Order: sequence, then C-alpha cells, then structure tokens
Amino acid sequence: MTSPLVAPKPTRGKFAAFLALTKPRIIELLLVTTVPTMFLASGGWPNWQNVIFTLIGGTLAAGGANALNNVADRDIDLLMQRTEHRPLVTGEISPKGALILGLALSFISVIFLAALVNNLAAFLAASAILFYVFVYTLWLKRRTSQNIVWGGIAGCFPVLIGWAAVTNSLSWAPVVLFMVVFWWTPPHYWPLSMQYREDYERSKVPMLPVVAKESVVVKNIVIYSWLMAVTSLILPLVSTVGLTYISIAVLANLIFLYQAHALQYRSSRDLPTNPMRLFNYSITYLALIFFAVGLDPLLG
Repeated sequence: MTSPLVAPKPTRGKFAAFLALTKPRIIELLLVTTVPTMFLASGGWPNWQNVIFTLIGGTLAAGGANALNNVADRDIDLLMQRTEHRPLVTGEISPKGALILGLALSFISVIFLAALVNNLAAFLAASAILFYVFVYTLWLKRRTSQNIVWGGIAGCFPVLIGWAAVTNSLSWAPVVLFMVVFWWTPPHYWPLSMQYREDYERSKVPMLPVVAKESVVVKNIVIYSWLMAVTSLILPLVSTVGLTYISIAVLANLIFLYQAHALQYRSSRDLPTNPMRLFNYSITYLALIFFAVGLDPLLG
C-alpha cells in the first residue's frame, strides 16, 4: 500500500490526468438525476436536443467545479490514501493548470447553458459551482462536522437544472426531488467516511465519524435515511407520478432503511459494521428513484 505522505508516480497520459480532475464518476451520478427529471417535467419524452445541451452544460459545470475542488484540496488529498492518486498529488497536472481548467469549464458551462438552454438553467449551474467551491470546499469542509450536510446542496442542483431546462421555471416537484437528494447525501457519504475515518483524521477534516462516536454517526444515518424515504413519497402529492413510481420508491426505500438499521444494529453490538454495503446500495437507490421518476411519465 502506498504511503499517504508520498505521492505515487504518474501512470497515465496527460488527457487522462485532466479528465481525472473533473471526477467523471461523480458527474455520472449527478447526470443520473438530471435526465429523469426532464422526463417528469415534460410529462413524457423531452426534446432530445434540449436533453443533450443540458447534459453537456451540466457536465462542463460539474467538471469545472470538481477541478477547482482538486486545487483547493490538494493538501488534503496528499494525506488520504483514497485520494492520493489524484493528478495534483502525483504532479501530473500543476495547480495552475488545474485552476485554468476549472475556471474555463465553469465559465463555458454557464455561457453554453444560457445560449442553448435558458438563463434559469445557466443561473442554477453557476449557483451550484459557486456553492460547491466557496461554501463547501473553502468554508465548510474543514470547519464543521456538518460539512457534507450543507455542502451536499451543490449536488442537489442538477434536478433543478433539469426541470428548468424543460419549463424555464421551478415548482414543488423539483423542490421535493432536491430535498430527496439533500437527505440522501449524508447517509450516502457518512458510511464512506466511516470506512476511511483514519484518512480524514490524518488530514484533519472534521467529518462526523472523526469527531463523534460511531453510535452517534449511525443514529444520524438512520434519521436522515427516514427523512429521505418520507420525502421521496411526497412526490406523488406534488407531481403527476403514480403507481409505477410509488411501487419502485417503496421497494427502494425499504431496502435502504433495512441497510441503515442493520448498520446501526451491528454497531450497537460491536459487530463488523461494513459501512460500504450501505454506501454502495445508496448509489443504486438514487438510480432506482430517478429511474422511477423518468419511467412513470412514459407509462402514465
């Protein structure tokens, strides 16, 4: 295992290193929430040109924000085994190069969305970038154990952007979906930070598992999981989704709540907790919920 204090040697080409700066896997997760929301906003099949333009703009915005996050967090990334292969740690990309990439992608994304989608979508994308970089990365992440709770708001914006791209407005339906992602973020991320607690402790990032007892962490995971589940079942009251969405959402929520309570049960009895089980399912959960969001209008 590579020492977290010594940067590993570069093993990829320049393009791959620049691509890694944008954190493509996180972008994929964000886009999973955008397209189904556009189906719901359209009441069926959305305009595919609009979908493509929105996805391009959203990808550029998320990539720019992630590159800027890499610049700000390069000292932390050096100390964490989970992030020690990032391009700024390995020296494949210079901080200046990453900064230029992040700023360029961010500005281009906003201009692109304003020109080819609409001004509201562009404004929401700009807000997400600014929130992620300045509020979460530069302010909250190193100062409070609630960093991921409030910082996670940036990851909720894609549902608003998707809805705005179709309707050029907002309503209660995207707000409910926004809140589903908001409540989902802590029980998604805290199991990961439980698994890599030593990394965060070494880098002095006050994630909840670093500053609180495990019993407190898993209790909070259960609370946020319930808030997420209840909120997801409010969507039929403020939108056109019906039985298809409800059926998939109920099943997905039952599995999530079972996993959360199982984590709490194992923790309370000093059994191996295996928090990555909940982390991995949380990704599946989000995909299922938004699959249902997109599927329901097609079957309705």
